[in-house]
Amino acid sequence: MGDLLDPSGATSSALAGLKPRCRFRECTVSLVQRLPERPTDRHFLLHRDHSRHFEQNLYVYPVLSRRSRGISVGINLNSDQVCNFDCVYCQVDRRTTSQVTDVDEEQLLRELEETLELVLSGRLYLDQRFASVPDPLRRLNDIAFSGDGEPTTYPGFAPIVRDVAAFKKKRRLDGVKLVLITNATMLHRPHVREALATLDASNGEIWAKLDAGTEAYYRTIDRTKIPLKRVLANILDAARARPVVIQSLLLCLNGQGPSELEVEAYCRRLGEIVAAGGQIARVQLYTVARTPAVAEVGPLPNEELERFGEIIRRRVGITVDIYNAAMAVS
Repeated sequence: MGDLLDPSGATSSALAGLKPRCRFRECTVSLVQRLPERPTDRHFLLHRDHSRHFEQNLYVYPVLSRRSRGISVGINLNSDQVCNFDCVYCQVDRRTTSQVTDVDEEQLLRELEETLELVLSGRLYLDQRFASVPDPLRRLNDIAFSGDGEPTTYPGFAPIVRDVAAFKKKRRLDGVKLVLITNATMLHRPHVREALATLDASNGEIWAKLDAGTEAYYRTIDRTKIPLKRVLANILDAARARPVVIQSLLLCLNGQGPSELEVEAYCRRLGEIVAAGGQIARVQLYTVARTPAVAEVGPLPNEELERFGEIIRRRVGITVDIYNAAMAVS
């Protein structure tokens, strides 16, 4: 697998001599780039609103998703806001204390049934927050395990995935995807592998986070003690069994975006996964669209996102979908 398990880049001549101060590429933006505001465009603002709070629900919430191109019903297994990453771009403020510290699975399933009924009946769009959703996007695309932390860290992850899959089957929602949005750190654990098998049998899809190509940049952006080599190994293992979607967020930190060498290292990681037998369905390349917890973080300019996307397509030969901070899904 070459240097797939050596994300430090030490074995790569392309990264030899790379100094820490060169990890970023200068962006043509101010020190802290403001998120674009279009307050009169309710459709745009709705894409920006991914609140995990809906009605009186504790665990289940609907959102209009740019990447799903429709309504995604999220399941938050981390209402306690505990996560094994502390990404600089995360919208969750982990300095606050959550009032919910565990998961009541019976209540979660009741909330799921009620929320799906709202979406499928069309009554969701009577809610002022969803009234501006265009007709082509008034469709249920998926049920997604996401939320305020890494869903696979929840001890009961396998049983709850099994219960949600059974509920989806009972409601004859075979065309609705069951999506896991994950940082891939726990995909090697037996109970998570059990859940992945359930996903595979339920029109499932894995969206695995990969924000960096080098260990140094990975630790700067995702701020975790878990090594990048575990993430890469887990993505490869999962992608050998089924096509995996890679989700990557590019940003400006203190006015600086990823360097050319960082993007080259990132492309090399993707290439190594493919060369080792991994199946990458597509890469979702996006940037900051909501206010992050760290003030020094801002969105990467649209032209930079497009340029990096073209580099990935050319060097790796895979599909890249790009979502900039101000776009509405077509």
